[in-house]
Amino acid sequence: MSVRARLRATVPAPLPSSHAGPPEITGLPGRRLLLQRSDEEIVVQPLDDAFADRAGTGVRFPAPWPRRRGTWEVAPDATVAVFAGVHAVRAVDRSGATLWEVRHGCWYGGCEEIHEWYEEYADRRDHRYTESGSVGFSADGRLVWAHVRGPLPEGELSPDTVDEWLVIDAEDGRVLARADAEAVAAGSAHLPHPTDPAQMGLSIGEGQDGAPLRWGRWDGKDLTVDCLDGDLCLLSLSPSGDRLMTVSHDQDSLAVRDSRGVVVEALEWDAEAAIPRHPEAPTGTDEDELPVCWDWAGGFLDETTLIVSTTESDEDWGQYRHWLVDTTAAHGFVPVDYPSPVPCEPTALGGGFWSTLSPSCDVVHIWSPDGPEG
Repeated sequence: MSVRARLRATVPAPLPSSHAGPPEITGLPGRRLLLQRSDEEIVVQPLDDAFADRAGTGVRFPAPWPRRRGTWEVAPDATVAVFAGVHAVRAVDRSGATLWEVRHGCWYGGCEEIHEWYEEYADRRDHRYTESGSVGFSADGRLVWAHVRGPLPEGELSPDTVDEWLVIDAEDGRVLARADAEAVAAGSAHLPHPTDPAQMGLSIGEGQDGAPLRWGRWDGKDLTVDCLDGDLCLLSLSPSGDRLMTVSHDQDSLAVRDSRGVVVEALEWDAEAAIPRHPEAPTGTDEDELPVCWDWAGGFLDETTLIVSTTESDEDWGQYRHWLVDTTAAHGFVPVDYPSPVPCEPTALGGGFWSTLSPSCDVVHIWSPDGPEG
């Protein structure tokens, strides 16, 4: 038995794929945004709950540095964009004017300078492609959480601190709290608690060395950081924020956890035990030579339903496979049947929806379950 995927909307990318990265949908149901980043700007278009075929009127944020020089995030009300760069976190308005900036150590490990202006290192080859840090807005847009390279200028933490986690006032750029992230990042991503602006998840990648997971709580005075056990990639939070979806660093284990990192009873799955090998994989081959693994993708469609995928281990054999999981029943992993093959991993949007990209990455397809088949 499989579940048919119903195409609910097709949303064209606002920029040509030859000049920009792939479009993405961010935000919570009722406040979703379509974002696309080029070297020069971020284009943002609001999307309504019905995912109308045409997105709302777009706004643009001029970018302070090229796309490959960092990461970015847009406020829930699309009034401010924050860029996490090689040497600074910078907030800009729709005109491109700098609202505030927090400078920090360089993500390129061989640089011990703290540059004041991007132009100081714009042409330096050793400062290219450093995308280790990230930023995230709280659910209400009033705080910016930033994972940066330490130490900050005139900082209070030890000069030996490698990575820092900051809580920043989104309006004026004041650093409200700081903590040692206890990591050496090659990349990171923030996942805000959907209902509590004082909580944030930080999923850190250290390349082959591991995947530390941090959970932060800001009480208005102090920042408390919990280091969750295990090499875990945080991929999604349930609508209540009470449950986390994680995949292990080696991609063999998928789990639903509480905010302390404890696995919810019976909600952890080994990839090779839960998913059959691809039907087009060669027969007569030892299963150890054709391992099934979870993608670092997917998430909660609602409080109890997940969408997950195994595209990385499927790509050599044929069509990519996506799966729905009802965590309240013993239905196992139900394959998703699409009208035509999908070329990528799924992105969970909440509200019962998920998205995929077209093969040319110029259209976002919005899906929902349409009932069993077979």
